[in-house]
Amino acid sequence: MQIDELILLPQPRRVKAQEGILTLRQGARIVCRGEPQVIFPVATRLQETIWETQGLEWSLWAGSAEDDPLAQAVLSLDTSEQIPAQGYRLQITPQRVTITASEPAGLFYGVMTLKQILRQCAGELPCCEIDDHPDFPSRGVMLDISRDKVPTLETLFALVDELAEWKVNHLELYTEHTFAYRNHREVWAQASPMTGEDILRLDAYCRERFVELVPNQNSFGHMHRWLKLPRYRRLAECPDGFDWPWGGHSDEPFSLDPTNPESLRFIAGLYEELLPHFSSRKFNVGCDETFDLGLGRSKEECERKGKGRVYLEFLLKIYELVKQHGRTMHFWGDIIMEHPELVPELPRDVVALEWGYEATHPFDEHGAKFAASGIPFYVCPGTSSWNTIAGRTDNCLGNLRNAAENGLKHGAIGYLNTDWGDNGHWQYLPVSYLGFAAGAALSWCYQANRDIDIVRALDVHVFRDDAEVMGRLAYDLGNAYQKIGHLVGNASVLFHFVHSPLTRPLPESVTEETIRATMEYIRTVTEPLPRARMDRVDASLIVDEFTNAARMLLHGCRRALAVRTGIINSVEERRILATEMREILGEHRRLWTARNREGGLQDSTRILEQRLKEYET
Repeated sequence: MQIDELILLPQPRRVKAQEGILTLRQGARIVCRGEPQVIFPVATRLQETIWETQGLEWSLWAGSAEDDPLAQAVLSLDTSEQIPAQGYRLQITPQRVTITASEPAGLFYGVMTLKQILRQCAGELPCCEIDDHPDFPSRGVMLDISRDKVPTLETLFALVDELAEWKVNHLELYTEHTFAYRNHREVWAQASPMTGEDILRLDAYCRERFVELVPNQNSFGHMHRWLKLPRYRRLAECPDGFDWPWGGHSDEPFSLDPTNPESLRFIAGLYEELLPHFSSRKFNVGCDETFDLGLGRSKEECERKGKGRVYLEFLLKIYELVKQHGRTMHFWGDIIMEHPELVPELPRDVVALEWGYEATHPFDEHGAKFAASGIPFYVCPGTSSWNTIAGRTDNCLGNLRNAAENGLKHGAIGYLNTDWGDNGHWQYLPVSYLGFAAGAALSWCYQANRDIDIVRALDVHVFRDDAEVMGRLAYDLGNAYQKIGHLVGNASVLFHFVHSPLTRPLPESVTEETIRATMEYIRTVTEPLPRARMDRVDASLIVDEFTNAARMLLHGCRRALAVRTGIINSVEERRILATEMREILGEHRRLWTARNREGGLQDSTRILEQRLKEYET
């Protein structure tokens, strides 16, 4: 097999095939050259990989490989080599594999590429030369652990292993209320939160894999889990609720009151407790979507100074808190778009996060404005998994490509791929794998990966499915949203079929014909699922997760069809819908606890339970 016949994730920047093969032998050696004590942890990973993929026992050695016939792998740390940061050079000759880098992270990434070659070869490796380094120095994933799913440590460890193999080096856990603050038990009591020990363990696990675990605590908007409680309501901008800008009313408060000095003291206390658990010197304070700012207690101040000025003044106070902890503040960069006149007052040592989740998001236009501002920035697309059940594949890939291309064009220093959990976090973790993998590839080297065969990459390096079922299934099921005849932003109509009450009218473009066609499409796409042959410890769980995702999509379609055809009030149809929903609920509860802590499950199932009551009424 030639090197160009293999699929790598990410695809390296430059790959050149050479004549010959390297035959792997039992009892060979991995030689650490340069700084053996620094190289050793990376070398042990290669040693484990050789055993796992080839069944061969190799030993470790320090020193020179010259004239050593047993040296079939050399890991060389050489700062004199002109290799870019995090980059590596991998050479396979008929004698040995040599990986050279100027820093340990580069050696690790070279070993991850070799691991993927070994996964696809048995006993012999194709000779080649690979020169590789990343486009974006920071390539991250943000996992939502506040709406409503808090993964177990085992789930997080497994995900970190996968992300690190794909050369992701930044992880954030989006936090509103799901850290176990000692003095705020009532906020997280039902959430099964991350504890301080959990963070310390995860931080250490990440460091061993060259992943930076970045602390995250929303600090202005999205504070409703706190502010709805009597103890904190005095800190709220609108303690009795407010009207959403898109219509409708919230009975709960949402944002902190920036004019109340107690708000800043409250935030300072959270930082004092949270930040010592993280080794990263970055800190994401959020501060997005302050929808109710100026509608309540800060109204007079906003009318006098302007809403943007009031926001900026509170943001700068948060900045000072972050600086006291020796961290670099990351924040959602809405202010740069909405109040460009205030940008000169922002410190130059913050990092703004430019976010947008549609394939057509104006990353180009916004990127130019961020570049002109002089504020360092990340581009932040997403997996498009939330509010969908099974994803939005084409939107996801378009959004991820758009962010990478225009982030590079305008000098973004990072790429943060977000995976949210709005409205119950109904999507199961494997639904997001396509977005995680594609984002990792595109942020590593856009030109080499813009046309990557993501279906094959999923089969080989994500699902590890010899039957080549799962990659295509995940891709195609994620496109079911396009078959119904009506597209919406940041969601799928198929999700709304389940989430929305029967009183919500169907879009006119959703017809009996499009519903039936969508149901047939879902059944056809998922028919091969039992034939998958995944080499993963959670293989059967993944099958069950996709099965229940398809079950939820089909239920939503049946529900919509009953509305469209006028039989929704028939006793028999409601009996059938109730039976389906009981099965969905039972499986959803079981699947939730297979990867996640129990806290948040009640919030996730609340709407599903309401649907069941509708049918039983």
